[in-house]
Amino acid sequence: MSEIRRHNAGVSELAVALRRGDAGAVVEYFSAALYSSSAWPAEFPRQVTVAFDPAGRQLVLDWELPGFTVVPESKSVRYLVGSDTEKETPRPVGQRRALYRDVLAQCVLLVLRDVFAADEFEVVESVALNGFVHDIDPATGRQASVCLSTTMVSRTEFGGLNLEQVNAVDCLTGALRGQLSARPDQRLAVRPGRIPAELESGSVSHGGGAEPDLLEMDPIEFEGLVAELFRARGMHAVTTQRSNDGGVDVEAMDPDPISGGKIIVQVKRYRNTVPPSAVRDLYGTVQGAGANKGVLVTTSGFGPGSYTFAEGKPLTLVSGTELVDLLGRCGLRGRLPGAGGAGVPAQRSSPEGEPAGEHNVLGMTWSGGVALDVCALVCRGGRVLSDDHFVFFNNPRTPDGAVRAVPGFAEDRAALSVSFDALPAEADRVVLVAAVDPEAEPSGDLAGFTQACIRLRDARGVELDRLEVSDGRAGEVALVLGSFRLRGSGDWEFVSGGRGYPDGLGALLREYGIEVA
Repeated sequence: MSEIRRHNAGVSELAVALRRGDAGAVVEYFSAALYSSSAWPAEFPRQVTVAFDPAGRQLVLDWELPGFTVVPESKSVRYLVGSDTEKETPRPVGQRRALYRDVLAQCVLLVLRDVFAADEFEVVESVALNGFVHDIDPATGRQASVCLSTTMVSRTEFGGLNLEQVNAVDCLTGALRGQLSARPDQRLAVRPGRIPAELESGSVSHGGGAEPDLLEMDPIEFEGLVAELFRARGMHAVTTQRSNDGGVDVEAMDPDPISGGKIIVQVKRYRNTVPPSAVRDLYGTVQGAGANKGVLVTTSGFGPGSYTFAEGKPLTLVSGTELVDLLGRCGLRGRLPGAGGAGVPAQRSSPEGEPAGEHNVLGMTWSGGVALDVCALVCRGGRVLSDDHFVFFNNPRTPDGAVRAVPGFAEDRAALSVSFDALPAEADRVVLVAAVDPEAEPSGDLAGFTQACIRLRDARGVELDRLEVSDGRAGEVALVLGSFRLRGSGDWEFVSGGRGYPDGLGALLREYGIEVA
């Protein structure tokens, strides 16, 4: 009850400050309102820079928009029974561009609607909104924030719209007199209007300058940054006293009446993998404190033992890569050594004995609640090089470290890291496999494995491509997702799979030369 009273007191204080137009309170409130919007698609970015002009009662926003890949390249897919193949019909470039412009305009209108809908005290009289994407700037050839839309609208103007009937592009560029890039697919920028950095007071801008190194940050400052991350996600969070904290670094309160409650947060600024004992200790602390959930945040990563222990318990493990990604999505700043520019997740650090240098991350996503193990086989032709070149839960890396199971990024449900240049000379393919977890779902199958894809990223986490894979089928419990194959040119090309195995992973492995008891 004391935590709930503290939370309610904090909400009351924020409401008082909000009514009097305090710039800090306005920024905190509207940031939380935008981050918690249930209408904004979960797969879209949520990075924002916010400032408030008390004199003009104007909220100034830089908001990240989705990239061009949000519009599929294919217009339709037709299944050909005779050849058991799928034929894709490409979407015309002009149509794809028009659809993308419409998506961007809808996004801008949605953000404006969320701001004015959340303003129950009518603190904000107008909004200046710039929409940008993180992409390659064609003018410099470098990663940058490219502004694709800008508008400035008053409460009265926006309130006069009937959003259910408008054409989004016409509404943005006509009724609201905003600007929208004519060729957003080519990242043709528009000149932004008022930007948050122009305001001298009440400004919270997270763009520009060097990202702070999380490993070099003062410990108290680092805990404060983690607490700020929870506040940015709509929670009330405070750091604990440095002594007698009982293993608790941050206490958070999620106000959601159904899924919320008290959250215990521990932070570990480690360079090496966090041991499973730390996860067990956190679980004991959660139980002792009567909390609803425990979160362990680190600058490094976790091993399979930690994930095994956390499975099925009210625990969340946040690796260093995921932390940098979450900070960027919430408009906060932080990097790990080896990371790229602003807003790009940090490169995973390689444990001792594993090859340094460039690698790719293969992040696996799918719809449905089926629990899967995602595995990899390093092969020559159709035969695995050795049993040690089968990467799965009990063997998370090949002997040379060229292929490893890794935590992945925020949206990944499973991930593998592959350093193609470090693969053995005799290897000419890397086969990717998904199999139902027999312990989690002893009677399950792949009927719930749908809308799956592999996100191919570089070492910094920049998405390079999306590789579509076949859906699972009822009665099958293992599936070849596809394989990367070495061509004569020296390039690795992805070839989609689709063969399912009703007899399980063992039957699949035997075909690749692995003896299964």
